[in-house]
Amino acid sequence: MTEIFVVNSGSSSIKYQLVDLEAEESVLGGLVERVGEPGSGVPDHATGLRRILDDLGTGHAIAAVGHRVVHGGQSFTEPTVITDGVERGIHELSSLAPLHNPANLQGIRAARAALPDLPHVAVFDTAFHHTLPPAAYTYAIDRALAAEHGVRRYGFHGTSHKYVSEQAAAFLGRPLQSLKTIVLHLGNGASVTAVDGGVSIETSMGMTPLEGLVMGTRSGDIDAAVLIHLHRQAGLDFDELDMMLNRRSGLLGLTGNGDMRDVQAAAAAGDETAEAALAVYRHRIRRYLGAYIAHLGGLDAIVFTAGVGENNSLLRRRTLAGLEFLGISVDPDRNEVRSKHARYISPDDSPVAVLVIPTNEELEIARQTAQVAL
Repeated sequence: MTEIFVVNSGSSSIKYQLVDLEAEESVLGGLVERVGEPGSGVPDHATGLRRILDDLGTGHAIAAVGHRVVHGGQSFTEPTVITDGVERGIHELSSLAPLHNPANLQGIRAARAALPDLPHVAVFDTAFHHTLPPAAYTYAIDRALAAEHGVRRYGFHGTSHKYVSEQAAAFLGRPLQSLKTIVLHLGNGASVTAVDGGVSIETSMGMTPLEGLVMGTRSGDIDAAVLIHLHRQAGLDFDELDMMLNRRSGLLGLTGNGDMRDVQAAAAAGDETAEAALAVYRHRIRRYLGAYIAHLGGLDAIVFTAGVGENNSLLRRRTLAGLEFLGISVDPDRNEVRSKHARYISPDDSPVAVLVIPTNEELEIARQTAQVAL
């Protein structure tokens, strides 16, 4: 049995899974929380990693360690064996992902110190989107200024979009290269990607994970002049604007609650504010669906994934309602089935297959780690 130890390090947490590559399933996994917080007993990531390894015990044939890294910029477009130089590169990209890359790097350093004899591989959320054409990744600002400061669309959730689009092809029994697919990764963070023949050609998140769909606490698309207006008229400084857009917007900003389940329950109970927020959420998704069908020049499949996408049947049905003229429809009975497996939710005769496919980013990280480390 070949096992890959997958590490997803946050600023105050370490998620991990031990993945059996031959069976393509998780052997075990867990989460260390409150890293560095007073009274937690886990003062730093190194202590957290040691605790995890102690819990794992002996008897595991760990062949390599795979690390999730959020931002690879233009430097890292494929899974990369981690060296001191790669660590420096990840650090230098922290300005593009200040909430994520430093935390990812802490986990990498702790794991490399704890497991120095194993190969460590960085798998980047942005890597799948390095195939975006210039027309898709370019922002219409001063070209020299953008180049100097790395301003362009990078896209995120790439590990999930790659995994799910490939699983869709396998589920449909069709060659990946022949499929035009739109993947809706809907969780607390949310993004949509147009995948043409297994290649990302458009995606909703931008230079950072803020752009695009309405999310739990992030605004998604917004007129940049709104920020200038709020700075001048409301006196908000840059840190306050950053906090507002990333932590106090989205469903939370619209309703006071960032959890889709609670917002939907409130709407069902007659809360008009909650229902209005859900309408905004669905409207944004539909706007991207229409644009991406145009970019793809047709459509074979729509795939829902991640926590909201996999579990919220009402959202799926209402989001796609009225799109029959595009060959998109939802079978009401199939849509209500709850399962941890890939499934159709469209009728048998639907020109466009509508699918629900659970994502598995840890397995995808393990696969990519094995490709370069074993």
